[in-house]
Amino acid sequence: METIILLAQVVHAGYKSNRIWQKISTESVVVLMLGIIGGTSLLFSTLPSLEKRTVSTPFGSAEILSGDIVMLMRHQHGLPPHRINHRAHLAALAISGVDRIVAFGSSGSLKPKIAPGSLLIPTDYISLTDIPSIHDHDIEHVRPELSKDLAQKLSKLVPSARFGGIYVQTRGPRIETVAEVNALGWIADVVGMTVASEATLACELGMEFAALCTVDNYANGLGGKVLTYEHILSTSRENRTRTEEIVKKIIGHMG
Repeated sequence: METIILLAQVVHAGYKSNRIWQKISTESVVVLMLGIIGGTSLLFSTLPSLEKRTVSTPFGSAEILSGDIVMLMRHQHGLPPHRINHRAHLAALAISGVDRIVAFGSSGSLKPKIAPGSLLIPTDYISLTDIPSIHDHDIEHVRPELSKDLAQKLSKLVPSARFGGIYVQTRGPRIETVAEVNALGWIADVVGMTVASEATLACELGMEFAALCTVDNYANGLGGKVLTYEHILSTSRENRTRTEEIVKKIIGHMG
């Protein structure tokens, strides 16, 4: 297992050392590119026309959409948050030549001033659940972080998004209790179930990572309505045109 983990790391390190291109046997060129991770917030949006393919990794296979950029939908095969194979997903992006990632993350607001329907670009994160790692058989410490440079570029492209804030990850698929929401509100601004895992793995694989959180609802107990998954889906559907435009802008300026 150590050998195949090392292989995945070496493959990506090879891409990074040749920042522009790398010759292969067919004389074609491998170009480092933008990766976009989407989830519930992109569920109803029309995505770019890209080729679907399956990438094998040491951690399992993952489906990607590839072209001038690479897209990956995190809830593959309808899997809930706690069953997503994040290691396979991030390894597939690295093997495909991705060196920077913008992740769309559906989230709940922990603060009354951050209203549903708004957007937020976090600058740090907290996780209250297990974070996956590619380092199962060696001691390797990485400094987890969100890319300031990528986040600032994203902020310029999406000026309507609130810049700055803390994303906290909990373990899905259940939503948080009212008591949990009250406690989380002291340390974070939005809550979700996936972005922290993806960000940490991206750091381990040498990829820059930034996130754009769609605030789909007030967290449990903050709003006047009983929070359900159907409500989150409804918000995603209502904002699909906005999301499509943001994806196009990101690809056009960062891809």
